[in-house]
Amino acid sequence: MLSEDLRARVLALYPSLAGAPAPLLEAALAEAQVREVPAGAVLFDDRHACEAFPMLLEGAIRVSKAAPNGRELQLYRVLPGESCVITSSCLLGHVAYNARGVAETDLALATLPAPAFSRLVASHDPFREYVFALFSERLAELMALVESVAFQRLDQRLAALLLGKGRVVATTHQGLADELGSVREIVSRLLKSFADQGLVALGRERIEILDAAGLRRLAGAA
Repeated sequence: MLSEDLRARVLALYPSLAGAPAPLLEAALAEAQVREVPAGAVLFDDRHACEAFPMLLEGAIRVSKAAPNGRELQLYRVLPGESCVITSSCLLGHVAYNARGVAETDLALATLPAPAFSRLVASHDPFREYVFALFSERLAELMALVESVAFQRLDQRLAALLLGKGRVVATTHQGLADELGSVREIVSRLLKSFADQGLVALGRERIEILDAAGLRRLAGAA
């Protein structure tokens, strides 16, 4: 059972729960469990059974699809107040996971067992609407990802990715490659090219954007 403090945090971050009928809400929160997960831990993977609905309180989860050769493509990230659409899909369809979820940072989360999740979806309209609204948002994101992978050059996608991370990007070449679904060697060559053009300055696990306008032109190039 959640403490009063944790209960308040869950309801603040997931307000669709707040208006649930008292018996339904109390039963669900009584079954909820709090977990603390260290950065780098695998929360779920391909063919793992899906047993609970996570409500993230602190940290970030990276959800990706892995290929047999070890390459990964980031599908989306989950932040506090959000949830994992693949988990929802697996719970609703009673199927195993078909992607991987990894803790990007140390996490704190409350998990609802599958039966409690199913009762809330079936009996509380705002929670059901929240779950399906998330499907809509994530589907739009995934369609944009498919479009970029299928129709944009990798240098365009890398330029757009860097622009979305601020003036100074604290990451590794491997981290960028994972987000792009590429390999480190190719990303490193592209970053070296960007640096030679004066678009960025490269450091150890650090990329400083020197010419944002130039990156924007590259990202939008036909």
